Amino acid sequence: MTAQGGQPGRRKLELAQDRITLAHGAGGKATHALISAVFLEAFHNSLLEPLDDGAVFKTGVAGDQGLAFTTDSYVVSPLFFPGGCIGDLAVNGTVNDLAACGAQPLALSAGFIIEEGFAFADLARIVEAMAAAASAAGTQIVTGDTKVVQRGKADGCFVNTSGVGLVHPRAALSAASAQPGDKVIVSGPIGDHGATIMLARGELGISADIVSDTAALNGLVAALLDEVGAGAHALRDATRGGVATVLNELADASRVAIIIDEAALPVRPAVNGACELLGIDPLYVACEGRMVAIVSGAEAANALAVMRAHPMGRGSVIIGEVHDDPAGMVLERTAFGGTRVVDMLTGDPLPRIC
Repeated sequence: MTAQGGQPGRRKLELAQDRITLAHGAGGKATHALISAVFLEAFHNSLLEPLDDGAVFKTGVAGDQGLAFTTDSYVVSPLFFPGGCIGDLAVNGTVNDLAACGAQPLALSAGFIIEEGFAFADLARIVEAMAAAASAAGTQIVTGDTKVVQRGKADGCFVNTSGVGLVHPRAALSAASAQPGDKVIVSGPIGDHGATIMLARGELGISADIVSDTAALNGLVAALLDEVGAGAHALRDATRGGVATVLNELADASRVAIIIDEAALPVRPAVNGACELLGIDPLYVACEGRMVAIVSGAEAANALAVMRAHPMGRGSVIIGEVHDDPAGMVLERTAFGGTRVVDMLTGDPLPRIC
């Protein structure tokens, strides 16, 4: 089957409501329905429709490796949290979207929507964090925009960042490239960022030794591609919707089955405890410094060794493998010896985590 825009297996989804809800921004089923029914319907083109973390295109110049372009907006609440703030979160998120395309950042933009009455000192902290994060990723913020809205209209400050990057010469990445026999690697413990934001809001009345994992992963991806090249079939940073939603996106795009092992999932005890309090599966909790890599079985050992040798991938583990059936589904082998379906995120249990 070829769906709209020529993407094999792409199903046009329908909106179940006539108004936007918080779930439409959570990265799960409602977000995918919104993208399909509204944005793809209006904007459909060959660069957009793969629905990767950014668009990859050629400039037509001889020897062109390809460029990647991405954009994202940040509305996290609170603005400052253990391990980071909205500023470094915005820079790292955009760098990681480029990295998921196999690209190193060339330059970033920054747009600010600031609420009247917002403290200059807080804005300075955000901007300084952005500058430090960009420097750590080996790039710069080279253009931007600022708007100020009336008091009560922006909850302090919202940030948009966009980025352009140069694609690695050995990259051959696509969400539709997962193949039976591939291994699934995650670059470290999952759910740290979402759990940190949840606790930072103070609504649970508890504290724990958890900090956000926000970090730039372009160095890790470059090391991986240097080693395995086209043996890396797909990369995704597991942000909104968590690892579960990312795996569902990849399984659907590639029309394969992904089977993961519960016992292999790296989850810190404090994160697991916080999730249990709210009845949330850590698989659905956002990360901001973790990459999910689908790598050929033949290159999996090399890929894992390279990732573990990098500071951003020391906690890398193989959590599963790719099969041919049931196509488009993610399954988990449980600790009790059974198997359960891991569906895409429904609803929005943790709004405004990025």
